[in-house]
Amino acid sequence: QVQLVESGGGLVQAGGSLRLSCVVSGRIFSRSAMGWFRQAPGKEREFVAVINWNGGWTYHADSVKGRFTISRDNAKNTVYLQMDSLKPEDTAVYYCATARGATMTITEYNYWGQGTQVTVSS
Repeated sequence: QVQLVESGGGLVQAGGSLRLSCVVSGRIFSRSAMGWFRQAPGKEREFVAVINWNGGWTYHADSVKGRFTISRDNAKNTVYLQMDSLKPEDTAVYYCATARGATMTITEYNYWGQGTQVTVSS
């Protein structure tokens, strides 16, 4: 059974920082790419960042490039999303997910967490 549990969300002022964590149970973590997505109220879920299985390759959406950083610790079965210079438009529920290969395509992700709320006040 694969489970993903996100944490680290909360309320922060614009310009502030948060670090999200996602712990993955099960043996698939070390051979899976990991992605972060977000969904704001009334909007579709959108890609935020992806990291390959060993952390050697990452890609960030243009909307967060230079502000957010994805990383992983395979010894801890954990993927992180460091979020700096937060903006009100970053407000959303953030989800982590696993995929066989590093991809930005949401349909290629097979296991998902329940999400963690991030709210940025102006």
